[in-house]
Amino acid sequence: MGAIRARIRLIGLATALTATPLAAQQVPAPYTLAIAAGYKAAITCSAVFIGGRTQEQIARDELSGIYPEYDAIVPTLKADVDAKIGLVTVAFDPALPPRRAVYRKGRGCTIMPIGAVALSAPDSDQPTALAQANPAPWPIGDALPKPAYPQLGAVARAMAGAYSGRTTGIVVLRGKALVAESYADGFGPYTAQRTWSVAKSITGTLVGIAVKEGAVRTDAPARIPEWADEYAFNRRRQITLDNLLRMASGLHSDTAGNRSDAVYFGGTAVTEETVHWPIEVKPGTRFRYANNDILLAMRSLRAALGEARYKNFPATALFDRIGMKHTVAETDWRGNYISSSQIWTTARDLARFGLLYLDDGFWNGKRVLPEDWRRYVTTPNGPQPAAGFGYGATFWLMNKVPGVPADTFSANGNRGQFVVIVPSRNIVIVRRGEDPAGAPFDIAKFTADVLASVK
Repeated sequence: MGAIRARIRLIGLATALTATPLAAQQVPAPYTLAIAAGYKAAITCSAVFIGGRTQEQIARDELSGIYPEYDAIVPTLKADVDAKIGLVTVAFDPALPPRRAVYRKGRGCTIMPIGAVALSAPDSDQPTALAQANPAPWPIGDALPKPAYPQLGAVARAMAGAYSGRTTGIVVLRGKALVAESYADGFGPYTAQRTWSVAKSITGTLVGIAVKEGAVRTDAPARIPEWADEYAFNRRRQITLDNLLRMASGLHSDTAGNRSDAVYFGGTAVTEETVHWPIEVKPGTRFRYANNDILLAMRSLRAALGEARYKNFPATALFDRIGMKHTVAETDWRGNYISSSQIWTTARDLARFGLLYLDDGFWNGKRVLPEDWRRYVTTPNGPQPAAGFGYGATFWLMNKVPGVPADTFSANGNRGQFVVIVPSRNIVIVRRGEDPAGAPFDIAKFTADVLASVK
């Protein structure tokens, strides 16, 4: 019966595609189907077990307006959710096992490789999503006063779509004080969403903590065990952590670098995919935005910290220390953090993250990041993007945006995730979204309008 149902789905998919333009009427290639199924399994698993959302909500928000090659396929595939053991399966081919994503408490969801049949037993008795308020005072907890500007015009306009995209949540802080907070239907203060590339800035922060501990140096070659046996003259061995954090590794990849579908949705391990790309230009001489660079930076941390420290490093080193209790960093099936994208968190937790940088690396009077780390991540050094914002080390630079102070910097992610930090105005702006492809949120205009409204 399972094979028959899978065949029916494929027939339905082919029928659905006949309503699309001629160029899109071909039945997708097997690998494309497998990745689309993995996309649905991975997103559904995390959005259900971490975000606490229903499949109907997920279909409306997280799984609509996605990458064009998967957008028409994903709605035709059925996700089966086993809430008792934390497992999501998506069938896509009668001759192959379904794609599987498995949830583990405190570690989020892991997408298993294409073709995988066996997997270790998931945890039982799964809790509901992390939708629990921490009664401690803000910012370590969630007890905070009402917003100072409950009807802030720019926020209301953003929620109504004035800056494009599909806004799901906004938090604005002035210092530790809440200025504004608003959420779309189905979202709230304890609804976790995928950070996408905001995770890159979180990874840069974890590197900073490791620097403070003396475990790594940014000017030293990255510790990639898979490169250890290479010839000494192979320049991959000369790539530094700084090169990786600045998107200047010089490594090749099959796209511009901001797509890692094989890892994110295919179940390929970080240590199977990212470590094998060849070098094509001298490290430090070219800016090329690349998920691989950040995944390699985290791979280097794993080698430097050792397995025991690395296993829970994001939580113990950062999340638990600054009250990011609704944040989960996910790994691949080999235990590598996929920290270029797969961190799930709330708007309030990202506001806490912004506060850490607003206070120059201090939290409650204790230094978490090295002295001058904020200056380091916000200082351009070497090649820069050809257009748009500048780039420091895992953070974007909004230093040339009209109406925005030159010291403004941000963590940016796919589908409209932003954490904007404005030290000279003592302001943090968090915007969460599920923006459809081709409808980017205008974060520059929104930031300028918020700053003009908050005196």
